[in-house]
Amino acid sequence: MTAQAHPLNLSEALWRPAAGPAAAALRAAVLLAAGCCLLTVSAKVQIPFYPVPVTLQTFVLLVLGMAYGLRLATATATAYLAAGAAGAPVFAGGAGWAYVSGPTGGYLAGFVLAMALMGALGDRGWGRSLLGMLAPMLLGTLVIFACGVGWLASLIGWEKAVAGGLYPFIPGEAAKIVLATLLVPTVWKLTQPDDGAARGG
Repeated sequence: MTAQAHPLNLSEALWRPAAGPAAAALRAAVLLAAGCCLLTVSAKVQIPFYPVPVTLQTFVLLVLGMAYGLRLATATATAYLAAGAAGAPVFAGGAGWAYVSGPTGGYLAGFVLAMALMGALGDRGWGRSLLGMLAPMLLGTLVIFACGVGWLASLIGWEKAVAGGLYPFIPGEAAKIVLATLLVPTVWKLTQPDDGAARGG
């Protein structure tokens, strides 16, 4: 079934791919640039929360991954990471290779893996229902923190890594998971009101 007949993911439902390689390349470039910009902004803005302030970056990252599909999500995450490693001020607290390979490096690697995972699930129709969005959000968050805490533990030890790199962020991540779980299926319903059969959940 063609993308025009049945969009694989949310980005295709919102912006139907046009025929022709030039149009497809332009669409991909615009979405990739927009995704990198959103990831950058979401990393910079902190929201007061308990027990620590949170950013919307993991929320934006996982929702974009679900919306973009595997190929575009992976390309966007890779471009974002490469820009930061090259010195562009796209991360929350630094830039350059030293920052990427430092204590937060595991989380950044987890970003790429999580976006790819969300994209793959999005291409399979996940995200169109509450359960179909909740499960990927939980998996994507788990991937980010497994990579982040695992790398941090190799530098400072497991107990300190969990205490400083996981526990304080659980309430904020839970709130973002709930928000995304409510938001994405709602957007799907608005874009495809007659699509009663949600593939993959």
